[in-house]
Amino acid sequence: MKIGIIGGTNLAKALGKKYLNVGIDVVFGVHEEFDTNQPEWRVLNKFYDKLCPYSSAIDQSEIVLICSENENLPGVFEALKKSDLNQKLIVDCTNSRFEDQLHNENTEMLQEICKGNPVFKAFNNLGLEYPTTDKLGVIKETYYCGDPIPQKIRVKRLIEVIGFKAIDAGKIENATLLEAFYHLRKEIAIHLKQESNCHFKLISV
Repeated sequence: MKIGIIGGTNLAKALGKKYLNVGIDVVFGVHEEFDTNQPEWRVLNKFYDKLCPYSSAIDQSEIVLICSENENLPGVFEALKKSDLNQKLIVDCTNSRFEDQLHNENTEMLQEICKGNPVFKAFNNLGLEYPTTDKLGVIKETYYCGDPIPQKIRVKRLIEVIGFKAIDAGKIENATLLEAFYHLRKEIAIHLKQESNCHFKLISV
């Protein structure tokens, strides 16, 4: 199994390292102007030869995690449109822009591009800045959603194999609710006027 992680973000790098550490083959897809000389990325590329264009990473991979900044998503979408996505598992780890109301445009666009292929949502509660937003390593869970088909079990295992607790949030229509968690914690942090970050933890009572 090979995982393609699309995007040159902190989240992409962090998830990639976790998968590499458990022995899973990983390739990173980055845009043409991405600075591959950044220290940590340079090390990854030197020892693992892992950085390549979006299309190459998608074509090589069985599972594709979208961890790109919103401004770079048009390029990611174009690469996906040109690729054979048959039998590939697509996981959206992004959060759409939040202005006056919630949108779920990233996941919806991926569904449109992937057509018959399933799209899942996961890891978005971590944010693209992760792990800088969790320097003490206290976040141990992530939510995921997607239609109840056999591939959903693979998403759960994908989360658990790198040490997170996987919390099933239902069908893919609930992707907007998962994004709401992310935007709410950001708003709380802003209004607290503190440098620390806010995160939610699920408690059953």
